[in-house]
Amino acid sequence: MEHYQDAYTLGEQLGLAVWTYDEAGPFQPRPLAGQSWHAQGHPQRHSSHYVRCGTVKLLCLFHPADGRVRAKGVTRCPNPILHTWLQEQLGAIVATLPPPSCVPAPEPNRLLWQRWQEGLQVRITLAEALPPLRLLLVMDNLTGHKTPNFVLWLFAHGIMPLYTPLGGSWLNMVESVQRILKRRALEW
Repeated sequence: MEHYQDAYTLGEQLGLAVWTYDEAGPFQPRPLAGQSWHAQGHPQRHSSHYVRCGTVKLLCLFHPADGRVRAKGVTRCPNPILHTWLQEQLGAIVATLPPPSCVPAPEPNRLLWQRWQEGLQVRITLAEALPPLRLLLVMDNLTGHKTPNFVLWLFAHGIMPLYTPLGGSWLNMVESVQRILKRRALEW
């Protein structure tokens, strides 16, 4: 548990951006009863006919330090769709980060990357040559998040994935943001 708390507190202190990712759903894209601005005693009325519109998922990146959210609704979420969206969003995020104040020597840079693997039961094999570490990405432990091509892309862009343990989704701060977005999006 300390490992993820460190990401949220120590990561920013070390000059690393910390973002969290998760996908929520599937949800039925239909309005649900919720808060309304109608005059008391005169509720808004909608047809009670149920029309199945399929399901949607919410892809969500969250920056806990300042509350920025990047989100997208999708009707399907196989790895090609998920990885393409994450690569676009994370690439844009890394492009906005200030350049590293100095290019670290190879050994201290490797130690910084390895520091985020301490305490993990399964460690990711790091590439021989690593760019400066720029961003920590907290995400759940799904197989699709660990595909070699995707992890190598993350490493090449200075992004270290931190996988929450099974049953530890509460360690990912984006979960609470998703509940707020879902409630507001589906209420009418």
